[in-house]
Formats: sequence, C-alpha cells, structure tokens
Amino acid sequence: MTYQFEVMTQAQADDISYNWHYDGEYSFYDMEADEEDLQEFVDPELRGDSTFAVLENRELVGFFNVTKVDDLTFDIGLGMRPDLTNKGKGQDFIKAGLAFINQKYNPSKITLSVATFNQRAINVYRKIGFKDVHTFMQDTNGSTFEFLKMEYVRVNNL
Repeated sequence: MTYQFEVMTQAQADDISYNWHYDGEYSFYDMEADEEDLQEFVDPELRGDSTFAVLENRELVGFFNVTKVDDLTFDIGLGMRPDLTNKGKGQDFIKAGLAFINQKYNPSKITLSVATFNQRAINVYRKIGFKDVHTFMQDTNGSTFEFLKMEYVRVNNL
C-alpha cells in the first residue's frame, strides 16, 4: 500500500467530522462526540497546517495530526476511516505515518495517547515499537476516561 500525505483541506475535515461514524464503543472516536474536539478539527485556524489527510489512490483513508512538544518530540493523533478498521491495515497505516513524520520533522521521539479500552489500537502500537509510559484520566466526550500515553523512540529510519 502506498499512502500519500497532504495538508488537510476543509472538505476533508468536514467529511471526517460529519460522515465518519464508528461502531459500538469505538463511536467514542466520532468527531461529533466531543464539541471541543470537533471545533478544533473543523476550524481551519485551529487545525492549522499540521493535520494531514492520508490518501490511497486519491481516496481519503485517514488522518494524522502532528503537534510539536519540544525540539525533538512530536505528539500525534490519528484516525483511519471506519470501514477500514479492524482489517489488518493498522500497522502499515501507522508505519507510513511514522515514516512521513520522520521525514518531515526528524523527531527523536513520537508520542500518542489512546483510550485504554482500545486494546485493538494499543496492540498495534506495541507491535510497531511504541512503549507504555503512563496512564492518565482526561475529560472528554461528556465524561472522564482513562488514557495510555505511549512513546516511540526513533533508533533508525523506518
């Protein structure tokens, strides 16, 4: 699979925000589930130029958001189109994202946070080389949820 990364357009942000709906407990990741997250994603000023659409054969399949923490550390948020999840595509998708981030930003460390109920994603992150750092509680989606902070320390290029 070959993925292309481009700065997200407004049409892509709107598509993800209002049309991507996940099944069951994963509906937690619907953009509309949290008003603050939704506004940060659909407002071009808040989104800035560090949210990237991921395309495969010119079709929108996911996104990566990249936030600089310090000179050598970048935090990511990501999502894959709902109909593509749980089909064995996660590792390739995330590896492609890490390769893109490594090329564009040259970080020493990449971090992410994932809801602890999402063992499916956590297992993929661990297989790629992310390590558990700590858990924390965060208010989102109208309640408080436990998250796992993970980090990927870059040893060599992917």
